[in-house]
Amino acid sequence: MNPLICPECGELDEAPGPGPSGEGLHCRFCGHVRPFLRAPLLCVTGPSGTGKSTVGRLLIEALADRFVVLEQDVLWVEGLRDDSPDHRPFRSTWLRTAAMVQQNGRPVVLFGTVVPPEFEPLPERVLFSRIHYLALTCDPDVLADRLRARPSWREWDEERIEEMLEYAQWVSETAAEMHPPVDLLDTSSSPPEETAKAVRAWVEQAAHGI
Repeated sequence: MNPLICPECGELDEAPGPGPSGEGLHCRFCGHVRPFLRAPLLCVTGPSGTGKSTVGRLLIEALADRFVVLEQDVLWVEGLRDDSPDHRPFRSTWLRTAAMVQQNGRPVVLFGTVVPPEFEPLPERVLFSRIHYLALTCDPDVLADRLRARPSWREWDEERIEEMLEYAQWVSETAAEMHPPVDLLDTSSSPPEETAKAVRAWVEQAAHGI
């Protein structure tokens, strides 16, 4: 079931609007307003090596009674992996997937590298009331050591590591200026369990609009 297809007229509305009260989705073609849970999406992001996957695994059980924890990389596959800078098919697919999961009444916590400019302009953004972003960060030397320690099949050579360090610096320097702003959490010296506890607190606060 594609959330962008109107069940009344059958048109594919790639830019539906929210209903008059902010709830549901409004079809631009026939005017039909259909029920649709526009819950917040909670994105735990940040450069590779900052601990996203480790923290995500720790939080699955802790949040399972109220949230659905998903990892973006499971859809980083042929067909969705393209060469465009914004990886639009990949991003759009994730927004549609998360929106459909949330129709079951539980907000999605999505782990993976993404920033507001990659999600906010997409038509599927309307499927959520808001997207909250928390970026895990790390001291450059610590981050480089973590990436060098990864298995060889992950292909983290020095050139790729340098690119990730530049990306990490950009995220840290521009987080407050993005729309919406991105919260930061430094994982340089924190054990995974402590980071997971902090991320859990952020998720619970963001979900309740605190």
